[in-house]
Amino acid sequence: MERQQIEQIVADVLTELKETTVPVSQHSMIPVSVSARHVHLSPQHIEALFGKEYELTKQMDLSQPGQFASNETIIIAGPKGSLQHVRVYGPSRRSTQAEISRTDAIKIGIRPPIRQSGDIAGSAPFTLIGPAGSVSLTEGLQIAQAHIHMSPRDAQNFGVTNGDFVSVEIRGERPLTIHQVLIRVSDRFRLEMHIDTDEANAGFIRSGAPGRIVPGQAVDRLRW
Repeated sequence: MERQQIEQIVADVLTELKETTVPVSQHSMIPVSVSARHVHLSPQHIEALFGKEYELTKQMDLSQPGQFASNETIIIAGPKGSLQHVRVYGPSRRSTQAEISRTDAIKIGIRPPIRQSGDIAGSAPFTLIGPAGSVSLTEGLQIAQAHIHMSPRDAQNFGVTNGDFVSVEIRGERPLTIHQVLIRVSDRFRLEMHIDTDEANAGFIRSGAPGRIVPGQAVDRLRW
């Protein structure tokens, strides 16, 4: 084959690749938020920890609509230590739960499971201490499953459904890929991925870093 023919074939292939490659756009990126340890309280436990008819006071709105970080903090206690100044998130929930990192769990001597928010059955026991009293619970302490909040329209755009597990590549000073990221879909949600402080520290990740679902990894519903 003559050199001129080879050069023409190469040029044709490069042109085809250029035309078929989809460029990365802002719409394909998912903002990542680093979620520090926090607690969600039931109305009953708000009163037990802060006093009768007490109501949480808002410090700042969170990214998800209707959610806020309150001015109130409490202590999470375990058999080997405690976590001070743990922020209470509002509004109140039907069941009390606390979300901490693996590093936090080692510090206080508890081995909580990795769970999605709200799935507290069989999770770890713990004690909460507030200015007006304390509460010891048989379950509710967990490490949050890395997850992505998204609207139904976002889910359609990304080709995923509620309950899927995906792998997400996060850019930053030390890029990394997080696997088994849960997709959570609701018309109340705003697009955002949540990871805990251990995951963030592993990749030098700060809130606002861009994440990208790894193609071909968006249909696994099985836990490893």
